[in-house]
Amino acid sequence: MRKFNIRKVLDGLTAVSAVASASSAAQQQQAGNRETEIQETLQSEHFQLCKTVRHGFPYQPSALAFDPVQKILAIGTQTGALRLFGRPGVECYCQHDSGAAVIQLQFLINEGALVSALADDTLHLWNLRQKRPAILHSLKFNRERITFCHLPFQSKWLYVGTERGNIHIVNVESFTLSGYVIMWNKAIELSSKSHPGPVVHISDNPMDEGKLLIGFESGTVVLWDLKSKKADYRYTHDEAIHSVAWHHEGKQFICSHSDGTLTIWNVKSPTKPFQTITPHGKQLKDGKKPEPCKPILKVEYKTTRAGEPFIILSGGLSYDTVGRRPCLTVMHGKSTAVLEMDYSIVDFLTLCETPYPNDFQEPYAVVVLLEKDLVLIDLAQNGYPIFENPYPLTIHESPVTCCEYFADCPVDLIPALYSVGARQKRQGYSKKEWPISGGNWGLITQSYPEIIITGHADGSIKFWDASAITLQVLYKLKTAKVFEKSRNKDDRPNTDIVDEDPYAIQIISWCPESRMLCIAGVSAHVIIYRFSKQEVTTEVIPMLEVRLLYEINDIETPDGEQVPPVPTPGTGSNPQSIVPQSHPSTSSSSSDGLRDNVPCLKVKNSPLKQSPGYQIELVIQLVWVSGEPPQQITSLAVNSAYGLVVFGNCNGIAMVDYLQKTVLLNLGTIELYGSNDPYRREPRSPRKSRQPSGGLCDINEGTVVPEDRCKSPTSVKTKSRKFSKMVTNDIDVKDNSFSRSRSSSVTSIDKESREAISALHFCETFTRKADTSPSPCLWVGTTLGTVLVIVLNLPPGGEQRLLQPVIVSPSGTILRLKGAILRMAFLDTTGSLVPPAHEPWREHNVPEDKDEKEKVKKRRPVSVSPSSSQEISENQYAVICSEKQAKVISLPSQNCIYKQNITETSFVLRGDIVSLSNGICLACFCANGHIMTFSLPSLRPLLDVYYLPLTNMRIARTFCFTNNGQALYLVSPTEIQRLTYSQETCENLQEMLGELFTPVETPEAPNRGFFKGLFGGGAQSLDREELFGESVSGKASRSLAQHIPGPGGIEGVKGAASGVVGELARARLALDERGQKLGELEEKTAAMLYSADSFSKHAHEMMLKYKDKKWYQF
Repeated sequence: MRKFNIRKVLDGLTAVSAVASASSAAQQQQAGNRETEIQETLQSEHFQLCKTVRHGFPYQPSALAFDPVQKILAIGTQTGALRLFGRPGVECYCQHDSGAAVIQLQFLINEGALVSALADDTLHLWNLRQKRPAILHSLKFNRERITFCHLPFQSKWLYVGTERGNIHIVNVESFTLSGYVIMWNKAIELSSKSHPGPVVHISDNPMDEGKLLIGFESGTVVLWDLKSKKADYRYTHDEAIHSVAWHHEGKQFICSHSDGTLTIWNVKSPTKPFQTITPHGKQLKDGKKPEPCKPILKVEYKTTRAGEPFIILSGGLSYDTVGRRPCLTVMHGKSTAVLEMDYSIVDFLTLCETPYPNDFQEPYAVVVLLEKDLVLIDLAQNGYPIFENPYPLTIHESPVTCCEYFADCPVDLIPALYSVGARQKRQGYSKKEWPISGGNWGLITQSYPEIIITGHADGSIKFWDASAITLQVLYKLKTAKVFEKSRNKDDRPNTDIVDEDPYAIQIISWCPESRMLCIAGVSAHVIIYRFSKQEVTTEVIPMLEVRLLYEINDIETPDGEQVPPVPTPGTGSNPQSIVPQSHPSTSSSSSDGLRDNVPCLKVKNSPLKQSPGYQIELVIQLVWVSGEPPQQITSLAVNSAYGLVVFGNCNGIAMVDYLQKTVLLNLGTIELYGSNDPYRREPRSPRKSRQPSGGLCDINEGTVVPEDRCKSPTSVKTKSRKFSKMVTNDIDVKDNSFSRSRSSSVTSIDKESREAISALHFCETFTRKADTSPSPCLWVGTTLGTVLVIVLNLPPGGEQRLLQPVIVSPSGTILRLKGAILRMAFLDTTGSLVPPAHEPWREHNVPEDKDEKEKVKKRRPVSVSPSSSQEISENQYAVICSEKQAKVISLPSQNCIYKQNITETSFVLRGDIVSLSNGICLACFCANGHIMTFSLPSLRPLLDVYYLPLTNMRIARTFCFTNNGQALYLVSPTEIQRLTYSQETCENLQEMLGELFTPVETPEAPNRGFFKGLFGGGAQSLDREELFGESVSGKASRSLAQHIPGPGGIEGVKGAASGVVGELARARLALDERGQKLGELEEKTAAMLYSADSFSKHAHEMMLKYKDKKWYQF
């Protein structure tokens, strides 16, 4: 590995990619002694970007299919996506390039293939025998629109119905059209003057493959004889048809209609229906017709050996059931069950024991695809309970508002979260195993724990186990339960910042080691949670209210230092006067009627039972100030070792000691600068006079014990100290430009240019140039590109931590970058990441014995700071990333040793400092769609890939990087897309993905029985090859459809050929369109390839002989 030293860099002898580290002495002298060299292990070859898996419910689903032998479920969507589900943990996502809606899906049952029909009138054949399914063939219809497809079991001929009412036939082996066409005018009566409408149904008679049932939208159904090419029977009804289903004996079929009726027809009685049923119609007296109902969109007719058949339908409710939820109706004998659904029904399928349409169906479950959910109903149990869904399809249960991703977590975290989450599971599910059980899991090559946390619009937070490219919900926390809910809209106080979703989560700050969780919500509220395995009842919820105010005055004195009047300390008898605030209001209920000192949400004042899991430590709320609502929180950080939480918005910053429940710091952003404010700011509207200003507080003065529900801290600030005197002129003047914040939620012109707090980072580092050792501090980044440092003086641990105050003071350090600050981190002398100090988790709700107490007293927070034996020169490096650039600053000298302008024309949406392959890098996602990584500390570009343009704010809000080359974002309102930027993970991905196709023998065909065979009963077979083949029916018109070879190519054909499904599975391979020869397969197959003519006849005989054991070349 090459090494570079700082002398060469500074002398301009090396390229930008030099890897170096140096002391302040070397920086100042431009050439000095050789300093410690940091070896950077990461190179560009360690990086590669690829999508890994997509989790969640398929967004805007439109089609459904099931392979009853392979037990695989397929869902198509309106955006051309295809999601395949096998056993829990086996999932696959594919995408049609056109993005057109999927209108229908048809499995080639037990063949490892699937046909998709799209709204752009294309048909595609997918090969599922490879881990990443690919399209083998496509067919584009030019003159007609596809409306319905039907592929009979074990047939290679696909019937395609069109909007014009015609039916075309496609050979799924070659994906070419047959010359055989059923024209609409031949199918209907010649005397009929009107067009029958589009084809809405096609199916062959279960007992006679030569008879095809064709349903037209207008209400006409035709039984077509394929051999004689004429209609046997025509069934006419005056109501439009939505769907048709056969009885397995082929003597009856059922139609569903637009007036909410079902008609059952005897095949040989076309004049009138054998029976008409209105499942949800009110039966009127005097023999009148029942009232019309809503259309029955789909019906299925399934038989059982032991009892009555099942008639299952969607829709058909009466029109007077306004506001009733969508329903699935199950009619079984004399009983009718109406199952209400949470969302509208897109499609449903009945799962049956047999794939053969001419046998008793024996239905055991119904898959119902809803607009936003997938439900499986157990037909075998009384009451039709649903199966517990093992797929992670509830990401969108409430809309996701933010998410965080943590790879390489402590190993005990997932079991701990799972154990508390297991108690939250619902009861009353079916006792049976999940019936979609196909496929096999991939190999687990990644062994580290991964956790995804999602924050939602209803205030809930979900923890997910995301290890090894799977996803499983562990635990759900409802943050809204701490607040009073208004019964109705009139009852609601007008303090909400937002009209709806007042509890929505905006920011999550989590310390995996200590398990401390902190959230910021949209109503300017912050809640701190502690993890416990014990149930507790909190009598009084600890609460603080903070008043953050932004004001600029006309500067009167040259140095801008105005000493405000000191507020009088409050007393315990008047708690209202000591609500934590740096700017006491003139009055709590403002004399001009403006809302003042009121939070947006009301905390419950009754005891709160808290289950095992995350339990409330403290609720902090920002309050209204003189009629102005509190501004939404833009940044948040929690530190378990220090017992502190800090948050900021466009008004300023507040720091709270959550152990002592006190406000330590409450400052307007401008006051952080004091007299060294580099910006010229316009004063606020002249009507408001300056109110007393407070700064960093000395807690040991004016201590008060409040009486009223802990609304105020246990101390009140009496000194008003401003930053100005303590700030030094250490400003990096070179970067004078800055970008306006995009993160502020404020819209008025006055607020547009406000400087918001955009990044916060607790650490143990050098705060000033003169420091000789690191100390606890807080680094604050703003939207104008400024970084300020606040020193934390912490009392000793144990009991003293709760008695002595935390002293907060400015350091005077100011650093500047272009653009809003996004992320900060620290490296030690070896270039390793210095994690923030943390306290290991322990159970707080169990009384400790004396030994434990002694341990706690002695225990120091875990922090990785350089040992005192190290030289004091250049002990640490601060890495700061903004919207525009990144800088590495040497500490304590504060010299900028590396700088990288990340983007000139765009801006960085997310930047994270992450570990990968024993190295550290900065990963960035830009608004122009580029994903970039940079080495640390030298900021060499390692990866720059155009991946995804910013199409909506959902991506910007949810994109995050984590360790080991993992990243994710919300690709749709219901789905998480995971990706990797690690070359190693990309290489291992193929092994990690599950197998969709597994070799399974097709069940045996039903026995025809002696008498049926003797007297010609039972199923009649049809030589479709003879009817639809080119020799008899000729070629189809070339202009009708265009064949497009798929990208699956020869590799896909090999994959398809390698399956073992019966003896015939190795029998039928041919050259593909381009004459490419298949790879080396078994001798038997290869020999057959060279004798295509004789093989064609041989295969034809075999097909008739072994109907249940066919195989198709793709």
